[in-house]
Amino acid sequence: MRIVVCLKQVYDLAQLRYKSDGRTPLLEGLPLQLGSFEKNALEQAVQFKEAASREPGSEVEVVALSAGSAKLQESIKEALAMGADRAVLVVDPALGGADAAGTARVLAAAIQKLGGADLILLGEGSDDEYTGQIPSRLAALLDLPQITIVRSLELEGGLIRAARDLEHELEIVECERPAVVSVTSELNTPRLPPLSAILKAGRKPMDTWNLHDLGLSADSVGGPAAQIEVLSNLAPAQARKNVMLEGEVDRQVEALLAALEREGVLP
Repeated sequence: MRIVVCLKQVYDLAQLRYKSDGRTPLLEGLPLQLGSFEKNALEQAVQFKEAASREPGSEVEVVALSAGSAKLQESIKEALAMGADRAVLVVDPALGGADAAGTARVLAAAIQKLGGADLILLGEGSDDEYTGQIPSRLAALLDLPQITIVRSLELEGGLIRAARDLEHELEIVECERPAVVSVTSELNTPRLPPLSAILKAGRKPMDTWNLHDLGLSADSVGGPAAQIEVLSNLAPAQARKNVMLEGEVDRQVEALLAALEREGVLP
């Protein structure tokens, strides 16, 4: 059985800083990493692989798939260290202008070039844009059933059994493989790979394709094909009162508590 996990490279938002206006993000030099939701999907794939290894005659191959810039080659090593058997990267300058539709088109073409998959796992959304469109678009392009917002996932024979998180209740659904499944962060806790796994990751197979290899043109992915144009990317405006407390520490503490009470922060 082949499980393809679609991964996205995102900025490390924990280190995000803003310009003096307090709203414009400073992205230059910001570290890149794999998205957290995608790590939940990868962890589930690796768990299926480990369970299959304990059953005679059962084998699972986990393929880490991602599309973007050449910087992916560093981030994808984390997926290999977590347990993916190999990685496939689609690297092309045109992907810088791709929206959700274009990205889904690239991922679908890559999965078809791989020869298909028995299970395709993705995060329900991404840490940065969180459009939530990729899973549904990918399922439509591949003509596969999909299960969304999954917080529990089991494989039984040729069936997939999943619990969907509907906020106030869980919905248990089943479908036959192959299928596209998007997961939430409640699914599991992604592992931290040990040093030995990190060292071995660099020796695992990694294929790098471009759009031409997939039979796609740059115009079909980004640029004129993009259906969404990002006009700005600003943090919400926040009104700051800039209250300065001066004097002895004890009086500053009393003034701070009084100010917090006036604002309703403290009872």
